[in-house]
Amino acid sequence: MATMNNGSGKDEGGIKETGSDVPSSVFRQPIKLDHLQQLEEEAPEVLHDRYEPLLIAARKKASSQEPKPEHVPIPDTIEGYIAKLESDVGYMVSFDVVVREMTFCNKKTALFFMNGFAKDEILTEVLTRLTYLEPGDLNADAFLAFLHHYVPAIQVTQESDWNNMVTNVLAGGSALYVDGEPTVLLIDAKNFPARGPEEPSLERVVRGSRDGFVETLLVNITLVRRRLRDKHLRYEIVRVGERTQTDLCIAYIDDIVDSQLLEAIRHKISLVELDGLPLADKQLEEATVKRGWSPFPLVRYSERPDVVAAHLLEGHVAVFVDTTPSVMILPTTFFDHVQHAEENRQTPFIGTYLRWVRFLGVFASLFLLPLWFLFTLKPELKPAMLSFIGAEKASKLPLIAQFLTAEVGVDLMRLAAVHTPAPLVAAMSIISAILIGDVAVKTGLFVNEVILYMAVAAIGMYATPSYELGLANRIVRLLLLIAVAIFKVPGFMLVTMGVIVMLATERSFNRPYFWPLIPFDLKGMQNLFIRPPVLQNRTRPNLLKPKQMDKMPNNDNPK
Repeated sequence: MATMNNGSGKDEGGIKETGSDVPSSVFRQPIKLDHLQQLEEEAPEVLHDRYEPLLIAARKKASSQEPKPEHVPIPDTIEGYIAKLESDVGYMVSFDVVVREMTFCNKKTALFFMNGFAKDEILTEVLTRLTYLEPGDLNADAFLAFLHHYVPAIQVTQESDWNNMVTNVLAGGSALYVDGEPTVLLIDAKNFPARGPEEPSLERVVRGSRDGFVETLLVNITLVRRRLRDKHLRYEIVRVGERTQTDLCIAYIDDIVDSQLLEAIRHKISLVELDGLPLADKQLEEATVKRGWSPFPLVRYSERPDVVAAHLLEGHVAVFVDTTPSVMILPTTFFDHVQHAEENRQTPFIGTYLRWVRFLGVFASLFLLPLWFLFTLKPELKPAMLSFIGAEKASKLPLIAQFLTAEVGVDLMRLAAVHTPAPLVAAMSIISAILIGDVAVKTGLFVNEVILYMAVAAIGMYATPSYELGLANRIVRLLLLIAVAIFKVPGFMLVTMGVIVMLATERSFNRPYFWPLIPFDLKGMQNLFIRPPVLQNRTRPNLLKPKQMDKMPNNDNPK
């Protein structure tokens, strides 16, 4: 890393390291923030253990020196206040922007709110109670005291910045302005449109809770708080998007989570510069996780409050995004995506059995079709016990064309099922599976084995708990089929090794993506393949570097 030396020994915006095993020649000059950020992009595995504390310290120093946003004062007359609302937020143009003007004791007031977000009962009660004020009490401080003491069940704060006031109202609050006062009163009387918590369609369980996240942020964090009555549970709210001002909540347990991991996630979110997040968490993922063209998901999504609560207790960080029912769990590994809540709702033996069946389905979705194709092209590779494998009769289409057509056909059926009205899905499935498949075989376009193994591979993909991982595995299967068709055995081996290398070098928020296999962790591998009884699962994963490794309470040595 190149640094500048001014000869005076002073720190020009850099950070020096102490107590490190890095050669002292590396630190002859201060390390600057841009150099560390470049290292974070190019070699995150080097940054993690040696330089990440320096990067965190440099970020804090840089953030403290950043200029604060310009303060925009509240207009000092009600005429100016109304005119600014007309120019800034479209009052008198947008029908849902409402300003209720009233006069109390010969002093004008204006209540600014969004029609679809306001709680009519509370705001009506506020205006009713204001009629009890005496003429000498008409100023912002008296209003605030009056509302605190005499208007129940609402939160009231003062705000003197115009932009903050507008953002708060657009987020669902209400602003009460008094003519001639330099501040407004922000009244928390929100009423968001929301559906009731229902069981997520992608994470169904036979036994267990049936509630799932909805599109309202406050409801989602409350569902997790209901399961985690921990005084150390923290919810940090931030806003992302220049135009949308989307609310984000970073959730973690303060005395468990790794501080460096938490700071890295905060920093990634703070660097997001977008007009907005209308597509919510997926756009946030692409803006924070620099993944390139890797098909594998580096973020785990869940719509179940119990799953998120369990991950928080292990030391993960959860990111809630308003307007979406899915929550991001950070960091994640490849093997996190093949585990399901159902395994923990059954006995350890049955949970282990279900996990192995699921692993078998994932393996089949990846390698069943390519291996069958390889044995068909190279019959001499087949063991004697697998002599029955292979196409018994020829077809009008080459096998690789059949595979690719079947893959695209399965995707088309999936897309059609998503966009087909619910009453017609069953009929569409019968037409696709029976008529098209049967006619294709009878006319000689496809062989029976292709349809059979394609169906097994599709079932394995849908048995994968993570929808994103299932789609990534499909891409890998297509690459394997094409490689086998062109290069036979070398193609299969090269693509397989390439995928393994890519998984081994991938990182999710500076954590190895292929853990506990690479790097190998015996305890992690045991917990991966065998669902342990809850009383025997006493430690948190080493991957997360939690502050407290032991899960059991009343331990004399929790660190």
